[in-house]
Amino acid sequence: MRNSFLGGLIAVVIAVVLVGLYSAAFTVSQTQQALVLRLGSPLPPITTPGLHWKIPFIDSVVYIDNRILDLENPQQEVIASDQKRLVVDAFARYRITNALKFYQSVGTIEAANSRLATILNSALRRVLGESTFIRVVRDEREALMARINEQVNREASNFGITVVDVRIRRADLPEANSQAVFQRMQTERQREAAEIRAQGGEAAQRTRARADREAAIVVAEANSKGEQMRGEGDAERNKIFAEAYGRDPDFFAFYRSMQAFEASLKSNDTRLVISPDSTSFFRYFADPMGGATAPGGQTPTVPPPAPAR
Repeated sequence: MRNSFLGGLIAVVIAVVLVGLYSAAFTVSQTQQALVLRLGSPLPPITTPGLHWKIPFIDSVVYIDNRILDLENPQQEVIASDQKRLVVDAFARYRITNALKFYQSVGTIEAANSRLATILNSALRRVLGESTFIRVVRDEREALMARINEQVNREASNFGITVVDVRIRRADLPEANSQAVFQRMQTERQREAAEIRAQGGEAAQRTRARADREAAIVVAEANSKGEQMRGEGDAERNKIFAEAYGRDPDFFAFYRSMQAFEASLKSNDTRLVISPDSTSFFRYFADPMGGATAPGGQTPTVPPPAPAR
């Protein structure tokens, strides 16, 4: 009986030792850091991964994430320095670098996210409120995000947190303002297009008028030159006629009469209106030699016939 009692006692002692060892051992993974609380008072944090020990039933362990954590900030409206309203969508990335300060100041990640969201909103309003809409959207976006990151990091250090990055995912006008701006831009572009078309039409009119003026000058010069050449040709023709008349007056008179006959006796109308004493016109019909010569030995001039009617 004594042996059985001793065996039971040994079994109890072994069970207590095993429970104590199980309660005293804890592990820390690579993505965590541990904070041992001894009767509620925190000890220096454990950042080395592996197996660690604590006092059973006295110490407790709080695990704190060692990875980069996300903070998604809801959209908010910010008024820029040029009094334009902006809808800003931002987010932050942070890491817990001082587990003891983090536990003593905020305690949990949910509380830390709430405090950081407030700090991030304040920094956004403060930094973006000092900038214009164009600087936020286009010109100095990177510099503004760096300033916001610096301000948030400075305040977050009081919680044992280091802010890795702050980014503005979207910064734009509200929907109603965007539509108004789009309509204004469209109207402005239409006005510019109409102005460019008007300038183009004016330039086309100037070019067309200049071309018409140059064409009129060229045509006038060509007509002038043509009239000059025609006058020279007529003068040359008259000179030739005069020379021909001087060489053989009789032949010249015959030739002129033949031309008068050809011009007067058309194939479709042979009617003539002449005076009764106009016998000299038909003198070659009665005499191939042209009849008598005028006083002075010259052949009378054959007048051209009147136009047929």
